[in-house]
Amino acid sequence: MNDRSGNEHQIHEVENFQQLISVPFSGNTNALAWKRSLKGNFSEIADTIEGRDDIIEIGQDELRALELSEQGQLARKVILEDLQLLKDYGAAPVLNLITRYERDASFFPTDVYSFHVDRSPIPTATFLCTYLGASSAILPNKQAEQKIAIPEVRAELKKLFYGTDEAFEAFLEEYFFDLHYQEKQGAQAINLGVGNLWKLAVDHPKSEVLPCIHRAPNEQNEKRLLLIC
Repeated sequence: MNDRSGNEHQIHEVENFQQLISVPFSGNTNALAWKRSLKGNFSEIADTIEGRDDIIEIGQDELRALELSEQGQLARKVILEDLQLLKDYGAAPVLNLITRYERDASFFPTDVYSFHVDRSPIPTATFLCTYLGASSAILPNKQAEQKIAIPEVRAELKKLFYGTDEAFEAFLEEYFFDLHYQEKQGAQAINLGVGNLWKLAVDHPKSEVLPCIHRAPNEQNEKRLLLIC
């Protein structure tokens, strides 16, 4: 195991799944990475699935039923093993085939293309792995600013609300404005890469670290095969 110095120890690399689920977040570390070079043809799986929607959840039965080449079968085996590892751990992973997410065209977008953190009422973490296509990115917390703390942004949000200051804070949380961040000048986002299984810290009541700021990539007319929970 080792820490990467270029991100102020934000990322801690592990060697296997057991370490991924057992190594705790601490200090500045709010992202764990199991770096992998996977075998198999993952694009074959994406091409075999009939394009019904912009986001298609692929069930395990559907995945097992696909007629695949030997390389496609290797890719399927990897995905099924990852799904089972996470299920055995107690998570609820899903495999998505993504063409694009729905975009928020407002002055304050709250879609997944915006840098944001995840929140939960109970202790948990976000797991994700990109098997195919562009991958997500994370941002060191010191290189980001909460959007609602930016005076001009806050002023615009207040135009949408009528009530007390206390109620305004509740409004920001209710509509998830407080979860979104803006890159500071000179910020350097970190690409999560293809094939790597990540565990990202979530904002929850018992968390001892800052939540991991992340966003989805801008797709360039390509399919993404993503495991997430």
